[in-house]
Parts: sequence; C-alpha cells; structure tokens
Amino acid sequence: MAGQDAARKAMLLLGEWAARLRWEDVPPRVRDRLSLVLLDTLGVCLAGAREPEQQRLVEAWRPAAGPAPLLGAGRTAAVEASAWLNATALVRLELDEGNKYAKGHPAAHAFPAVIALAADLRAPGPETMTALLAAYEVASRFGRATRLRAGAHPHGSWGVAGAAAGCARLLGLGPRQVAAAIDAGSGMPIAGHFASALDGNPVRDAWMGAANVSGLAAARMAQAGTARTTGTAAHSLGELLGDFDPDAAAADLGERWDVELGYFKRHASCSFTHPAADAVLALPEEIAPDEVDEVLVETHALAAGLTRTRWDSRLGALFSIPFVVAAALVHGHVRPGASSGAALHDPRVAALAARVAVREAPDLTARLPDERVTRVTVRRARGDVTVEVPNPVGDSAHHPLDRGALQDLLTDLLGADTAAELVRCSAAIATAPDVSTPLRRLADL
Repeated sequence: MAGQDAARKAMLLLGEWAARLRWEDVPPRVRDRLSLVLLDTLGVCLAGAREPEQQRLVEAWRPAAGPAPLLGAGRTAAVEASAWLNATALVRLELDEGNKYAKGHPAAHAFPAVIALAADLRAPGPETMTALLAAYEVASRFGRATRLRAGAHPHGSWGVAGAAAGCARLLGLGPRQVAAAIDAGSGMPIAGHFASALDGNPVRDAWMGAANVSGLAAARMAQAGTARTTGTAAHSLGELLGDFDPDAAAADLGERWDVELGYFKRHASCSFTHPAADAVLALPEEIAPDEVDEVLVETHALAAGLTRTRWDSRLGALFSIPFVVAAALVHGHVRPGASSGAALHDPRVAALAARVAVREAPDLTARLPDERVTRVTVRRARGDVTVEVPNPVGDSAHHPLDRGALQDLLTDLLGADTAAELVRCSAAIATAPDVSTPLRRLADL
C-alpha cells in the first residue's frame, strides 16, 4: 500500500539522519537550547520525585539496584525501572517542556530512556547529548506527522519513536538498524483517552513511563537484529489512532531544529491552560475574587474542552481552565503549591471557578498552530477588563525563557542549594567522559 511504503521510506531517512548525526556538526545555538531543555527536564523530574505519590510508587515498585539513577530518590535501579519511574516523576506536576508543533512533549517521551541507558553504558557526554537531540527531533516530527483521533491524549503514542531513535543512536547502531528501531517504536503506541487526564487518573503519567520503556525495547530489538522496517506507523498511528503523514515525519532534517521551537512552563498545569493564567496575571489592575461576576475565557479548539469546575485530585485540577484561572486570581500564581494539600480544595478557588466560562472562539482556532491564543474577560460591576495573549509565557515565540529565567524558576521550585547543584550537574553532562558520574549525583539531590 502506498501509505505504508511512504512510511517505510520515511523511517529509512530518519534512521540515516539519526545514525550519522554528530555533536560537533550541531549548530551552537541548537546545542545551547538542548542544554536548556535537559536542565529543565532534570529539574522538573527532581521536583516530581519529591511528591508523596511518586515516593509511594517507587517504594511499591521495589526496584532492584542497577546502574541507572532514580533522580531525587537517592538510589539507582535497572535501566527500565529508571526510565519508567523518572518519566512518571517528570510529568507528575505538569511542568515538563513541550512543543506546540509536535502537539505534546517530545523530551518527556524519550529523555528518561536515553539518560538511563547512557548511565548503564557509561557513555561520554557528547554521545549522550547527540542521542538526546536525535530523540527530540524524531519524536517532534512524529508529533507533527500524527493527527490523533478526537479524544486521544498524546502521551505515550507518537513519542515512542523518539525514544527508540535516541536509544538506538546511543547504542551505536547503523542507519538501517536505527530505522528499524524507529519503526518498531512506532508500532508500540499507547491508546490513551484524554478523559483520563480530565478525571485526574494518574494512568496518564504511566503512559509516559510506557513510552520510554517501549523505546528502549525497540532499540534492543534493532540491536538484536529482530526489528524490521515495514512502515508500521501507517497502520498504528495512521489507521488505528488517527492519521499519519510520512512526509512530515522526515521533513527538514538537519535544517529545522524543533528543539528550538518548544516552550518551558512557569505554571504547574496543562499547557492549554497557560495563556488563560498569563492573561489573568497580566490584568492591568488588581481584582479581588469577590468582585468578579464572571470570567469568560475564549480560546482555541484544543483547549476548549478543559471546562470542568469540580476536581477531586491535583491532576484533574491541572487540566481545568476554571481551576487555573481561579487559582491565579486567588493566589497570584499557579505553582505546585496552588494545587497541593488544602490549597486544592480552597473554597475561594472553588467558588470563583464556578463563575468561569470557557468557550471556543473560531477566530482563535484559526491561528493554530503558530499561536495558541486565549482571550480572558473579567466581568464585574465597575467595568469589564479584557486581556488577550498569543502564546504562553515561556514559548519560544512569546517571552521565551533564557537560562537565567529558567534557573530562577528551578530555584523557586527546588530551593537554591539543590538548583545550584542541578545546574552544575546538568552542565557537566555535555563534556563528561562518563555521564554516570553527574547522573548519580542527581539521584542524591
């Protein structure tokens, strides 16, 4: 079939590019951006590891000791356990880096797997960074190429191919083997429903763990010579889960670097809620919650379903525009503290969230994918106030966060001492003769 043959050819192109990628050939600006994505990923993972739910998961897992770090857990584990548990910690607080063109989170799909494998192989820094870059670029292109069916959540589906590419590259496989790993990874997607996230079901976090472990498995299959390149994505991501465009999957390799087009998150919530929070925080005057009659949030089609005004878990709240808007008005921020402990059920937030209405605006949907616009109108007796923002703060196209701003966010999240050590360890990875040394240090933070 034509679609399958085109997908097979795309896998071969991706395999050729990823296998031949060299760190010394990567433009300096791309290296710098990748180092920021890595810093953010490691920091957010450390923050997630501190959460009681994550700590209980690690204890229940009872991971055997091994070569790969469990970040922030004070221990090491087998490669697959490290990849799974670090991935779930990374996404637990909804703070992980994302990419609007991929329509999801390329780094979270792949970095935990590559990091775990790099620690096991005692890989040098440049090889590890090259594998991380290959993983991000392949995952992002699969995100661009895949249009999931209505209701499908992007965690754990198209990103498996990126984890496979990064791990295969780290194993030193040749072009056809890397292509076979990518193909195998594309045949192991999770079919997760968005309602699970809205319901606050942490199975959504597990999808990311599964993606990383599946990527490892695909690379090992290719190393063993049991993987084949057949254009599997045309069936798995195409026929079963949505539509798959092979041309988009292999477009502009080495010319467009998607890692430069992502966003960092300053709010602990779904990225679709961020523009609404940014708009509230940009109101020209302070507004007391009790003077608000209604908040109208006009947004694009991707965000318009996040309308729930009740939640019984942190995850459910983080996927609610009414919660995020109300928390921003009440607390002046949407950091993790706004959705933890008693704050999750703050009666002031609940009362205000009930007065938040979310509507799709066709004119805003028409501005996708380059802009994820939200327009917020606060209605009150002394006059309405409206603020419109084109993208979340932290997007590469709208108030991007530089290294200093990102380090400030991580300091706020982790504390000054931990953040400073994180910065040192993250920077050391790129040039380390053996990345297991700085990675082991991160496990102890």
